[in-house]
Amino acid sequence: MSNKTRRSENVRSEVLRNARLNPFKFGSIVDEPYFTNRKEELKRVRSILESQVHLILMSPRRYGKSSLIRKILNEIDRPSITLDMQVVTSEVDFAEQLMKKISRLNPMQKIKNAIKSFRLIPTVSINPVSDELNVSFDASKASDLILEDVLNLSDSIFSKKRPIVVFDEFQEIRKISAHFETRLRSILQHHTNTNYVFLGSQESLIRDIFEQKNNPFYHFGYLFKLSKIPLGEFKLFLEDRFKRVSNDFAEIAEHILKFTNGHPHYTQRLAFQVWENFISSNEFEDPVLAAIEQIIEFHDVDYERWWSSLKRTDMKVMIGLTLSDELPMSKEFFQRFDLGSSSTVHSSLKRLLKNGYLGKKKELYEIDDPFFKYWISRRRKT
Repeated sequence: MSNKTRRSENVRSEVLRNARLNPFKFGSIVDEPYFTNRKEELKRVRSILESQVHLILMSPRRYGKSSLIRKILNEIDRPSITLDMQVVTSEVDFAEQLMKKISRLNPMQKIKNAIKSFRLIPTVSINPVSDELNVSFDASKASDLILEDVLNLSDSIFSKKRPIVVFDEFQEIRKISAHFETRLRSILQHHTNTNYVFLGSQESLIRDIFEQKNNPFYHFGYLFKLSKIPLGEFKLFLEDRFKRVSNDFAEIAEHILKFTNGHPHYTQRLAFQVWENFISSNEFEDPVLAAIEQIIEFHDVDYERWWSSLKRTDMKVMIGLTLSDELPMSKEFFQRFDLGSSSTVHSSLKRLLKNGYLGKKKELYEIDDPFFKYWISRRRKT
């Protein structure tokens, strides 16, 4: 085979491989080409970040908050830091993690010079493998001084370009320490160079933090609730990709969205599996239903563990929401699923919401994971 022929075969193979690449992604932050439109949300959030106003962005988990913010940060020519509040263990740990992220975006000498002005001098070391600067503070010292010095440095060290600092799962601040919320607010209110973004997945807690007058962060920024992707917009996204592998792309897109009710994460998850089925050597009479069954089978042990961890009342409520369209606080729902008093059901709904099993829109409750709902339904039939 000549070199020219070999090159032609390689190009053809590469084109074929790219054509078969799964165009859907789930389980991690999504960017192009997997990001699903959200044109209006992108426009609004970007406008807020270009102002002097801070942003509070809330939605249930896996709706795409982090992906939306990451996409905008990638497009804006400004330094950015993201800190996951779920892994912060104390105020000093918060300061150390933030300091580490600041050091990644600035020359080492600049960081060393800045640290000299701290009221409590940290221990500084350099990782010999990564060359990263590690900064650690004495946790027994005054954490409020450590916190203030690091946060003030974050606001001032990027003087030529206004930074964006993102606090992910911000409602976790209340698990870190009793006074952290007050201390953090007292420092951030003086910062004029930084846009702060607060991401939250528990709406009741986020609203309490930012909407209750007696709380430190009351009206600290623009509160924006991220909803599901509009079904029409999502359907076009799915159709555009499935038309590469099926003539029934419109029906497939509709079937997927009917099952997931437009939930961003579960829609991507199901679409991913449907695509895999199309490019495999197997043929399925109903590729969407086959994909649902495959996902259920894969997660069967997880669902059994979830189910066994529920209280008996919670099980009854989950069964009711699976099998009935009645409102869970209605008399008919109580009687049909043997739930007793309204206070018992209310406590169960509150618990299931907090633990992420349910979502709520106005007075309507729905099981968050459609695959878990399907698993419950199937188990009740067998």
